[in-house]
Amino acid sequence: MNNSTATSDAIDQLKAAHRATWDSGDYAAVARDLVTEVAEAAVEATRPGPGDHVLDVATGSGNAAIPAALAGAWVTGLDLAPSLLDAARLRACAEGATVEWIEGDAEALPFGDGSFDKVLSVLGVQFAPRHQACARELARVTRQGGTIVLCNWTPQGYIGQFFRTISPYMPEPPRGASPPPLWGDEQHVDEVFAELGVEFEFERREVTFEGDSPAAFVDYMADNYGPLLKAKERLAPLGTWTDLRDDLVELSERSSLTPDGFRTPSEFLLVRGRKL
Repeated sequence: MNNSTATSDAIDQLKAAHRATWDSGDYAAVARDLVTEVAEAAVEATRPGPGDHVLDVATGSGNAAIPAALAGAWVTGLDLAPSLLDAARLRACAEGATVEWIEGDAEALPFGDGSFDKVLSVLGVQFAPRHQACARELARVTRQGGTIVLCNWTPQGYIGQFFRTISPYMPEPPRGASPPPLWGDEQHVDEVFAELGVEFEFERREVTFEGDSPAAFVDYMADNYGPLLKAKERLAPLGTWTDLRDDLVELSERSSLTPDGFRTPSEFLLVRGRKL
């Protein structure tokens, strides 16, 4: 087996692990409870309307796709995790939104060149292992003059630090895979879209997380947020889950704006691009 094949196989295995990760826990609840404002910011920046063909990449439970459809756009929501698409279908039905839901890979979008007027992703494409491959696909399926809107956690923000705290406890990613929070760095976004004909504007914003206490918030995430739930499943038999939990509680205590309960801002990068 040559190095290229070995790397490709490792990336495929990572994607399978990602699918299992997002099929675990209850990300639909996490999205509803914690990141609705991020989806609202993305939809506002995208400005969907009647006649627009919109693609929501890594749609999750439809936090952005459904409001875009309710604004009158023709919307397609794509995700790697079947259980999240099932949750999205139920929610869309309940809210009276018509969306085409497709299981698929952000690094190999099953659409023709220039298929969409507007392409967006809310805290989703950052988990695709190969950032440049994902950027090529986002640009490819956007028509000339079309819009690309991305919202991703910054490396410096609370969730960026959350991932940095988890990282030493987990296996190193395979060659060719990049850390998710890099999508929250302006220079990195410019680099992965270099020569793809997209001109970007950047804005850093915050969403506030709240809970009964730092420890309660970490436990909520461990029960519902796939990446932390899977970390707990892996580390508990090794006896190191308690160490990671303690580190995350300490991070949350440092980040909290109040000594009573838990309240902390988490920074994300809002990216709005135009396909030239």
